[in-house]
Amino acid sequence: MAHADSLSRACATIPATAGIGLRSPHGREIAETRPAIGWFEVHSENYFGRGGAPLRTLERIRADYPLSLHGVGMSLGSVDETHADHLDRLKDLIARIEPGLVSEHLSWSSYGGTFLNDLLPLPYTEEALEHLVARIQRVQETLGLRILIENPSSYLEYRHSTLPEAEFLVEAARRSGCGILLDVNNVYVSCRNHGWSALDYLRAIPQDLVEELHLAGHTVNRLGDRQILIDTHDRPVCAAVWQLFGKTLDLIGPRPTLIEWDTDLPDLQTLLTEADRAGAFLEVRHVRAA
Repeated sequence: MAHADSLSRACATIPATAGIGLRSPHGREIAETRPAIGWFEVHSENYFGRGGAPLRTLERIRADYPLSLHGVGMSLGSVDETHADHLDRLKDLIARIEPGLVSEHLSWSSYGGTFLNDLLPLPYTEEALEHLVARIQRVQETLGLRILIENPSSYLEYRHSTLPEAEFLVEAARRSGCGILLDVNNVYVSCRNHGWSALDYLRAIPQDLVEELHLAGHTVNRLGDRQILIDTHDRPVCAAVWQLFGKTLDLIGPRPTLIEWDTDLPDLQTLLTEADRAGAFLEVRHVRAA
């Protein structure tokens, strides 16, 4: 009962401020110190258990902060059947946590019942688009809510793609009724890897579809005689992505913005400092809009 009472006092709506990804090494510290931050995001699959310490800690944090759920395992673009147990567990978690936003990736990661560790890109064709839209609609009908889909970071392109990635993303959202989680680092990484214009990409995304932004760090590797950017989430947001974030806000306006950092995880204060920097960008746009 105490849990239900505390949930009712916390606002479920994700504010257009900065948040950070909640990772298990920081869970207890956050629950006990209640840092000044607008919201948190967790990977849904990490809380698919029916109980245990991680879920209890998440409930303590949810009592004080809005939360969003970000999935990495739904494999929306796969031709495999949608995994019913996965959706059931996500639906249970949604009922328990009452998140402000629920998102998944524009990708696929399973074939013939074999699950892969990577979020793989789709071919951008009309056939793939129709398949993806039908999958998103089934997921939304099952969950009983609107989801967001996140633009991928990619390193290879399909030769038979016929649509630009941004157009494919927008059409998937328009036709299915879902929203867009726009990862600014992913835009930068993919555009650098493929020689696309990041500004043209951003200008192709209607602002009314975007409900959340992500920022993260990436690494720069060499592949033969060329440079390739890898979306590693293991370091601070780079200067070029901060600059692109500012242009994104100019085009789209303030949105809930998440600092993602998943490997080589720093201490909590480092994440909060990164969030403060994102918050400063957002505050400027809030003032301009007022």
